[in-house]
Amino acid sequence: MSRRCELTGKGVMSGNNVSHANNKSRRRFLPNLNDVTLESEVLGRSIKLKISREAQRSVDHSGGFDSFILKAPEENLSDRVARIKRDIKKAMKT
Repeated sequence: MSRRCELTGKGVMSGNNVSHANNKSRRRFLPNLNDVTLESEVLGRSIKLKISREAQRSVDHSGGFDSFILKAPEENLSDRVARIKRDIKKAMKT
C-alpha cells in the first residue's frame, strides 16, 4: 500500500537535507499517516482507513466522517473511499 492519505491524497514529497556547510543531499518527506477506524452513521458501519493526521483533524472539525466525505472533492479520494461516498449518497436518498 502506498504512502498516501485516502481522504486528502497527501503523499510523499522530496527535498534536500542541507548541512551547515550548505551541502545538499536528497531526502523524502513522509506524510504522518495513521490507521484509523471511522464510523459512518448513514451506512451504520465502521470503515478502516489510512489517513493523515491533518485529515483526521478535518474529519473531527467537519462533524464526522459522513459530512466530511460529502464535501470532499472526488479527485482527492482513493478508489475505495470514492465507492463509499457513492454508497453514502445512495443511502441518504432512500
